[in-house]
Amino acid sequence: MRITGGQARGIPLTLPKGDAVRPATDALRQAVFSSLAARVAGARFLDLFAGSGAYGLEALSRGAVGGTFVEKNARTVEFIHRNIAAVCKSLGRPAADLQVITADATSTMPGEVPDLVFIDPPYDMISEVAPRLFERLDGLLAAQPDPVVVFEMPGDLKLTPVGWTCVKRLGKGARQPTAAIFRPDRVLP
Repeated sequence: MRITGGQARGIPLTLPKGDAVRPATDALRQAVFSSLAARVAGARFLDLFAGSGAYGLEALSRGAVGGTFVEKNARTVEFIHRNIAAVCKSLGRPAADLQVITADATSTMPGEVPDLVFIDPPYDMISEVAPRLFERLDGLLAAQPDPVVVFEMPGDLKLTPVGWTCVKRLGKGARQPTAAIFRPDRVLP
């Protein structure tokens, strides 16, 4: 697994051995960031269920100014810190604009308002946590003029959160990972 684009392209990302983390594939991340394009430069991100930190670090490599990673597993958080160090070294910048919070992503939201939110929870808990996450994001992102939420999920799952519209779905196959890009209804024409 590696950073797929931007200034830190090719930097490998490490993660714990075993099945505790199911990282976003390089191909899916590349498709997500190709779709987000100009929205990334200068943006702040929130990476929920961060795992290796791949989504947030990909955003950083492609011009995001900073953001927050939220991961519950303390062992996995150690890998996020290692990956941040590797990407920041490649970018020649300090990690001062990055925060890692060791907490449950369903109950912790940072005070700072992000432009981009990446959500990649364990697939078996999506149906349970998605409504709560979108409800909390409604409040957090209320002042943001045009936020984007990227939610990774299996291809056979469809989310219809109240007040949000899926504007694009990336990936193929019922049993394959896909990413749904959501925008709040209040900003859509």
